[in-house]
Amino acid sequence: MTKGSINVSVENIFPLIKKFLYSDHEIFLRELISNATDATLKLKHLASVGDSKSEYGNPIIEVKIDKEGKKLHIIDQGLGMSAEEVEKYINQVAFSGAEEFLDKYKDAAKDSGIIGHFGLGFYSAFMVAEKVEIITKSHTDEPAAHWTCDGSPEFTLEASDRTERGSEIILHIAEDSTEFLEENRISELLSKYNKFMPIPIKFGTKEVNDPEFTPATTTDKEGKETTEPHKKITVDDIINNPNPAWTKQPADLDDAAYKSFYRELYPAQFEEPLFHIHLNVDYPFNLTGILYFPKMTNDMNMQKDKIQLYQNQVYVTDNVEGIVPEFLTMLRGVIDSPDIPLNVSRSYLQADGAVKKISSYITRKVADKLKSLFNSNREDFEQKWDDIKIVIEYGMLSEDKFFEKADAFALYPTVDGKFFTYEELFNKTKANQTDKDGKLVILYASNKDTQHSYIESAKAKGYEVLMLDTPIVPHLIQKLESSKENISFVRVDGDHIDNLIKKDEVAISKLSEEEKTTLETLLKETIPSEKFAVQLEAMDSDASPFIITQPEFMRRMKEMQQTGGGGMNMFGNMPEMYNLIVNTNSELVSEILNTKTKKKQERLITQSLDLARLSQGLLKGEELTNFVKRSYEMIK
Repeated sequence: MTKGSINVSVENIFPLIKKFLYSDHEIFLRELISNATDATLKLKHLASVGDSKSEYGNPIIEVKIDKEGKKLHIIDQGLGMSAEEVEKYINQVAFSGAEEFLDKYKDAAKDSGIIGHFGLGFYSAFMVAEKVEIITKSHTDEPAAHWTCDGSPEFTLEASDRTERGSEIILHIAEDSTEFLEENRISELLSKYNKFMPIPIKFGTKEVNDPEFTPATTTDKEGKETTEPHKKITVDDIINNPNPAWTKQPADLDDAAYKSFYRELYPAQFEEPLFHIHLNVDYPFNLTGILYFPKMTNDMNMQKDKIQLYQNQVYVTDNVEGIVPEFLTMLRGVIDSPDIPLNVSRSYLQADGAVKKISSYITRKVADKLKSLFNSNREDFEQKWDDIKIVIEYGMLSEDKFFEKADAFALYPTVDGKFFTYEELFNKTKANQTDKDGKLVILYASNKDTQHSYIESAKAKGYEVLMLDTPIVPHLIQKLESSKENISFVRVDGDHIDNLIKKDEVAISKLSEEEKTTLETLLKETIPSEKFAVQLEAMDSDASPFIITQPEFMRRMKEMQQTGGGGMNMFGNMPEMYNLIVNTNSELVSEILNTKTKKKQERLITQSLDLARLSQGLLKGEELTNFVKRSYEMIK
């Protein structure tokens, strides 16, 4: 037996490992199973090139709990180690790696969002164990070895009578970590971190129907059939899927296989995904994965099931910011890449060149898939638009390259349920909706019900009205206006229709200048100036007498500020101001002007204003109660 001391300069390194190596102690199981997987895959490689004396066979990794003995076992049938290799890889290489990591990151480890450190995996065992044993037999003829360490730099290394190739790690679980002796807890961790590891993982056994047993059926005198019960057999409980869909070629998967894998990823999801995107690239970096478009809502904070990041089928995190473009974090699925550095802080990760290339690749791949879906079945794409538009619009807003590609598939729906690409929209509206200054005015609504009368006024002129109702629309149209030539987006209730798209012809007012001045004075005496800016306009005589609008610029700035528009607080804090447009050609307006008593004039103005406010949903509380009461009085 050999006794020794691990050569480290950091005094009492084990408490530091426990404190700093990982923010979650549960990660130890992922690390130890990852090591066991590596050892098994290395053996597979050596066997395939004829450089191993052992046959590869059908190895598994086994996890066992010994609750009474307070031990957790991780057993593999991989490469194994000789005593000399244990000395080299456990006492020197792995420990120096842990020491180097601690030296570099111990001051910031908790704050830097460290993802994982696969090279240091073995020593994560000391976060939960007071003593760790390794019993290992090399695939060569070297005798087996038994290494023991109690969490100090002291260790023992002696011969073992183990005859099977591979390694067994035995963790003597510490008093503060007994949760890891509970079957449910280990099962939960295996499902979380090791669900798709490439080597089968056994955790206990289960009873299943014997596939070779056919139950006999008998019939009694009355003709009633009875089938004997199935014969049960006990089998290993393999808890993982070693060959998940993303490791296969797209040609080998049909739509049912993709949907089945989605349910495997998200068992609690009942709605099927709309479509998927299979990622598969080996240059200039390695990346595989499958992304799914789920049905979306306009609430961008509703995402619960996130994209999962793997490294060689080992689960790492579901926090993929910096790797996946932000607008695609609303999707679901898997990304697996050995080229993503996992032993650094998130800020470093986001600045890493390889990661930026991966992010750009994913953006391009998603844009190409959307274009393909649009081209192959436009009708189906239009039907799904409401469920995917928030992702596409957010992508157009946040990623310039995606914005450029989106011209080929981004849709602009109308209030009548028609869909246009930008080019189609431009060609459809340019003749009728270009104003006297040569600018194309694109009208849109955000709510068909509250803006119904304005929509109808626009349609009466033969104008197209888009239906744009996501929370980021104000930001998106700002970007469209700055990138497309000579266009302007205006919400349909931003002014009366003749002012939204000004033509050369000007309507003539029935009122004289003197009458207009008298009317304006009357209105301003009755209507609160802090809420409404009064403007007189000559419109069609059958148009509404009073129309309330909100200036496009002010409303848009306030909406942008509410959805994260940066330094626009000055708009967000301003009181709600509206324009009150009074139609000087309306019969009611003439009646107001010609009414003899001031009291009746005020009553007509107040009632007309409240009707306009009611149509905009601006009449509430006490004012609404008074309006209803007053209206009943007028009926009497």
